[in-house]
Parts: sequence; C-alpha cells; structure tokens
Amino acid sequence: DLRYGALPEVEERIKALRAAQPADALLSEEVGVEEIAAVVSRWTGIPVSRLQQTERDKLLQLRPELAKRVVGQEAAVAAVADAVLRSRAGLAARSRGSSFLFLGPTGVGKTELAKALAQLLFDDEKMMIRIDMGEYMERHSVSRLIGAPPGYVGHDEGGQLTEAVRRRPYSVVLFDEVEKVGAAGG
Repeated sequence: DLRYGALPEVEERIKALRAAQPADALLSEEVGVEEIAAVVSRWTGIPVSRLQQTERDKLLQLRPELAKRVVGQEAAVAAVADAVLRSRAGLAARSRGSSFLFLGPTGVGKTELAKALAQLLFDDEKMMIRIDMGEYMERHSVSRLIGAPPGYVGHDEGGQLTEAVRRRPYSVVLFDEVEKVGAAGG
C-alpha cells in the first residue's frame, strides 16, 4: 500500500508544500552564501559586503573613489592608493598594515582621507579609530595609550589604542593632533 498508494501522495504533497513556501520565510531549509557571509562577518568583524565584493574590484576603484571624497590632494590620494595596492598585491610585508603620515594645516583633508580610507577598505566610516593625541601631552600618559608595562598596576588591562585595535582589528587608526604630543615638557 505504501509503494503504490500513500507514498506517491505524500511525495506530491511535499512537492506542493515546497512550492507554496514563501521565499521570505523566516526559516529556510538551505543555507546560502548570504547566510554564511553574515555568520563569518559576525565572527570576524569584517563587513558582509567586504566578504562578497571581490578584492580586485574594490582596489581598482580605490583611487577614483578616494579622489571623489578628498578634493585638491591628488598627490596624497595617489600615494595612499598606490601603497594600499602594493600591500594587497603582496609587494609589501603582508603581516602588517600600511602606515601614512599626513601633514599640513587645518582643513586640507587629512582626517577626511582617513575616513574615506576606512569607508572604502572596510565599508564603514566608523571603522576608523580616532585617537586625540592632545590628551597625551605628558610623557607618562603613554601608558593610557598602550597600557601599563608588566609589573605596574593595570598591566593586564590594555590601553586606549591597544583595546580599540583588539576589538576592531580591521580598521584605520588616526592619530589626530600629533603635533601636541610631548608639547608640555615631554
């Protein structure tokens, strides 16, 4: 009876139920690329769109996209874009990130370039860690930045910089107002 009567009916009913299941159902029987990317994103902190967009596409658009946001600084934009390309192409030490020193008067686009870099590399302008170096005018305040050395109180706690980078390793770090460091007797 199962072979000729009930089984074909059950199979037809299953097929009809699957066809009637809405595409936007809360639960799905299959795990797709989007779900995997979302889980990996949650684990690693890398934005979902970064996981799905090819690195090549992103790098090819880096210079023009930076130039749209930072106007009048063609040489700086070109230097940053080229350095990132070299790093990602394997022509620089892969184990560490790139470092840039932007110098100039107020309003020329130093912070904006850092924000644009965070947005374009990590899909979120908030992936920029801003450290106001004006708070580190005293020589001893470096422990607040990187944490206390071994043997000192609070040595097991990280500093402002080390904790921020530990929480968000995929980020741009901006040391703002660097000219003020050590200005008060340091």
